[in-house]
Amino acid sequence: MTTRFPGRLGVQQRVLPLYRVPFFDALAAACDGGLSLFAGLPRLEESIAVTDQLRFTHYVFARNLHFLGGPLYLCYQRGLLDWLDDWRPDVLIVEANPRYLSTPAALNWAKRMNVPVIGWGLGAPPLSGPLAGVRRNRRLRFLSRFDALLTYSRRGADEYATLGFPADKVFVAPNASAPRPTAPLPSRRAFIVTRPTAPLPPRLIVLFVGRLQARKRVDDLLRACASLSENLKPRLLIVGEGPEREKLESLAKTVYPRAEFVGPRFKDELAPYFAAADLFVLPGTGGLAVQEAMSYGLPVIMGQGDGTNDDLVRPANGWQIPSDDPGALAETLRTALSDVARLRAMGAESYRIAAEEINLEKMVGVFVEVVNYCQAKTYRNP
Repeated sequence: MTTRFPGRLGVQQRVLPLYRVPFFDALAAACDGGLSLFAGLPRLEESIAVTDQLRFTHYVFARNLHFLGGPLYLCYQRGLLDWLDDWRPDVLIVEANPRYLSTPAALNWAKRMNVPVIGWGLGAPPLSGPLAGVRRNRRLRFLSRFDALLTYSRRGADEYATLGFPADKVFVAPNASAPRPTAPLPSRRAFIVTRPTAPLPPRLIVLFVGRLQARKRVDDLLRACASLSENLKPRLLIVGEGPEREKLESLAKTVYPRAEFVGPRFKDELAPYFAAADLFVLPGTGGLAVQEAMSYGLPVIMGQGDGTNDDLVRPANGWQIPSDDPGALAETLRTALSDVARLRAMGAESYRIAAEEINLEKMVGVFVEVVNYCQAKTYRNP
């Protein structure tokens, strides 16, 4: 796989989440001509931690205008064409989202300048309803303007192909926030009880890391821990900040007093928590902390989402559960904590996946491969 891109790369994003900084800086370091990122601010209610601090990436602030909400949400980014005229990328990557009203103008600019454009998206889930056919055709017309598509998962790639986009132009770059682990697999306690009268071993540690907001379903996690038999009740560490924290702390006092709210931790501050834990649980949707947890050799329980973590969490290293089923969470947690030897084996598989298959280096490598593919194709067909 080619590890360098000789030209100038431009990337448009609606926002720049804090967790994406390592990826963009690593991608920028692989671009000989540099990388310029165009992104703005989210809506306040989204509770997305953002930043403008990058080491190697040239950052240009987009003035995001937000309209409506929910399934009707639209966004317009002021300054997009000015950025393109100034940076003049050799290849452009934009979010493949038709709700961004300024994107068609960027596609028109790229067409005039003979610049290939790559769409970066989650996939294209099947549509339903009386206007499904019209919406499907509109989506395909939008996507057909891209020279290639990048998506996080095989499910996303299959959805694009089913919609009608050429399958050989869809590439999977598994979602990652942490680099390939360089330290050995952490050694964890064996919890071997040799005789019935032996003292109970220390409690297993269940870890949650993420934004404390409703969609993360931390309230379900508290109740699931409370439903366990006394010998299985874990020490629960909750790392993060967010609008739901006060409400969750109040709930924990009543439901599960063993829960410990650590507060926000970032980068190296997270390492002791990942190293100490026995199981990582993300009961809701989203959360790149899953891949980082796996790099520390942790098995995972996570809620099913849009497919971005399908390739991360498999039967060999964890469980995917419906994100809106508290009963499934409680039962899966009971199953996981009942067999420590199996937890250790699953953690070893998590570590292998993070080391060999899904990590920041692999994600950057796929992006560089696709960028070079599109540029070479453009030169062959001016």
